[in-house]
Amino acid sequence: MTDAAKFIAIDGPAGSGKSSVSKAIARQLGFGYLDTGAAYRALAWHVLEHGADTADADAVRTAASDFPLNQGLDPDDRRVHVGEVDVTDAIRDPRVSAAVSGVARVPEVRVQVNETFRRIVSEAEYPAVVVEGRDITTVVAPDAPVRILLTAAPEVRAARRAGELAGENAAAVAEALHKRDASDSSVVDFLNAAPGVDVVDSTELDFAQTVDAVLAVIGQRRDADRGASHG
Repeated sequence: MTDAAKFIAIDGPAGSGKSSVSKAIARQLGFGYLDTGAAYRALAWHVLEHGADTADADAVRTAASDFPLNQGLDPDDRRVHVGEVDVTDAIRDPRVSAAVSGVARVPEVRVQVNETFRRIVSEAEYPAVVVEGRDITTVVAPDAPVRILLTAAPEVRAARRAGELAGENAAAVAEALHKRDASDSSVVDFLNAAPGVDVVDSTELDFAQTVDAVLAVIGQRRDADRGASHG
């Protein structure tokens, strides 16, 4: 079961600012923060540690059947463990990055990992958890009172990502972003808001304005949900 009221669900394409905005929101509101992308990275690391080929769906399913994930929710201390192993730094290795899409494409694995997200939020000691990533608003927590699609024009997302990756060629970053969008959209639709999902387009907004816009939606939605529950 999804503890829907504890979810602040934020979807969006690569480079939309989901992570940085979500962490800022969690800090300001005193909520937890769950980086679902880190969970898939941890699973990719786990599969590779088993010596399995992440392009082999059966091998991925086998490795995922025993995946003891433990993920911190503090927006300023987000340690990730698989069993007793701290993989916080290891999951950012290029070898792991290259393996994530193969793991995330397996439908049964997505179902399993989504259940893990629901469990983590349900057991969280925070009053709510800002959960960002793919298909959070539509699959993981479709009944959450706050569901937001954070987006921006492709060229803006590419420019922001290039700014984060100092020294990277802007054109190469844009091409990589385009490929990521194309690859991910074959699994989930994160470019179009589902019914009931609020859109925050940050194309013309700076970071602080984007955070304020998301905070405004959260306030409106949570107030409306409280009003409905007392109606």
